[in-house]
Amino acid sequence: MAKIKIGILTAGGIAPCLSSAIGRLIIKYTEFVPNAEIIGYLNGYKGLLLGKSILVNKKVRKNAKLLYSYGGSVIGNSRVKLTNAEDCIKKGYIKKGENPLQVAADQLIKDEITILHTIGGDDTSTMAAELAGYLTKKGYELTVVGLPKTVDNDVFPIRQTLGAWTAARQGAVFFENIANENTTSSRQLIIHEVMGRNCGWLTAATAREYRRRLGKKKFLPDILLTKDRWDIDAIYIPEMKFDIKSEAERLNKKMNEKDGVNIFLSEGAGVESIIAEMEANGETVPRDAFGHVCLDDINPGQWFAKKFSKMLKAEKVLVQKSGYFARSAAPRKKDLKLIFNTADMAVQCGLSKESGVIGIDEEKNNVLRCIEFDRIKGGKPFDTDIPWFQKMLEEIGQIKKRT
Repeated sequence: MAKIKIGILTAGGIAPCLSSAIGRLIIKYTEFVPNAEIIGYLNGYKGLLLGKSILVNKKVRKNAKLLYSYGGSVIGNSRVKLTNAEDCIKKGYIKKGENPLQVAADQLIKDEITILHTIGGDDTSTMAAELAGYLTKKGYELTVVGLPKTVDNDVFPIRQTLGAWTAARQGAVFFENIANENTTSSRQLIIHEVMGRNCGWLTAATAREYRRRLGKKKFLPDILLTKDRWDIDAIYIPEMKFDIKSEAERLNKKMNEKDGVNIFLSEGAGVESIIAEMEANGETVPRDAFGHVCLDDINPGQWFAKKFSKMLKAEKVLVQKSGYFARSAAPRKKDLKLIFNTADMAVQCGLSKESGVIGIDEEKNNVLRCIEFDRIKGGKPFDTDIPWFQKMLEEIGQIKKRT
């Protein structure tokens, strides 16, 4: 058998699947090809460009199951675009005049990697495809198999990305504590800002999970411990258009009735309006290496808070973000099962020299398979017409009930 050497890297933001996916890959490769060397590139493509990696030794292989119960990535992450040479030079990853794709390719050749596993979102997979194509042109045989990670669950044509279910559960747990803040003052506005740049799936799924858990709690109306005070009053996501004035009128009635309003807001909702307002004021819109608007800098939650607080005559406003709390969690059992199935197939494809991204293919009868790189892309919108979401909007009074 030809020499096999496996490289693993995680990239982009973290999600509740990275460490566990790394652990599963280590365990399965140790089972099938125990003599194969495995290395992890530190901090994703940054480590690959700088030639920094860590060897997976015997002790790590023996104890790899420990990684199943940890969030984050044990080998580190970074956001690096291999086709953006200017940004790579600026960050000190390559020297002026160098091509980051060539630097990364040369490092893989130097390390004698035959199978590379990337665990990340669409940007990570796109970079992996670029890298594989570049190496093919150079005559170097490399199998690249990606595992789809993103809490946004917004990758075409993948039905469910790794870690998204857990992020929704953790976001709900986060808000269970935050919701109790409604007892600190009268006429309180609470905005729960959830991750989701272009896709509202996580916000919707988090709201659904929160209300499911809320339905299991007992209340005591005699001392104002009522379910409606802890319930959600509005859900705003990028895929939905809404009029702030009409929503303010509806929510003002809620405020008058129960002395508080709870909003679940996707961080990408209303961004176009925020950008338009910033540009009209002559402000520069901050963007990252991939051209994405830096949402933490423009702060959508605070923007909505300012708009609604005046309209609702709120006496106290609280904006809380669950993103870092949710995305850094260890995976729940439901996610862990999907992670195992995905990693197991990734190992099989790696050993059979089949490149692509492992995922449940919505365009191929929802079968878990190795999806071609050229079919992978981000920006998949959440289907707002899905029955459970429409029912939830009806229940909270955001839309009229269908007859």
